Amino acid sequence: MHSAVLVIDVQQGLCEGPDAAHDCPGTIARINAVTQRARAVGIPVFFIQHESSADYLVHGSREWQLATGLQVQASDRRIRKTTPDAFLRTELHGALQTLGVEDLVVCGMHTEFCVDTTTRKALALGYPVLLVSDAHTSAGNSAISPQQVIAHHNATLTNISSFGPSVTAIAHDAVRFLTDLPAP
Repeated sequence: MHSAVLVIDVQQGLCEGPDAAHDCPGTIARINAVTQRARAVGIPVFFIQHESSADYLVHGSREWQLATGLQVQASDRRIRKTTPDAFLRTELHGALQTLGVEDLVVCGMHTEFCVDTTTRKALALGYPVLLVSDAHTSAGNSAISPQQVIAHHNATLTNISSFGPSVTAIAHDAVRFLTDLPAP
């Protein structure tokens, strides 16, 4: 199978201030480990960036930029989006089809919004998803903590079976790409 990595909304504005996502530095370090491994074996990496003219993620603003510490290469692709769904009104699906991508590795921010919505849409489009269980994060909400949001989605998304393809959740250090498997 040919994979691609989607790094969703790891943007500066979501990593700072009182509403910052949980453990941004650690999440970014784990994402960097996955993307480095992917690039080493020729797996494409897509950085998805949310934007809105009505809030602080205005295209081109400091807050809209990819987060400090995130390792980005010139060969990586960038996708701009305006909804929680990275496929809706974007070129993502077409780019994945052009590359012959058959499955996705998903990580990023905010778990309960853009990671969840994009993962479900990927399933609907026929992509099996590997959710990097310790490389997606949230700021939480008034009902549950960020850690609870993350745990809930690791459990919930992996139990969806109605689309056909499924979600597997594994930690960043267990992510292996087909050409990245150790010799027997």
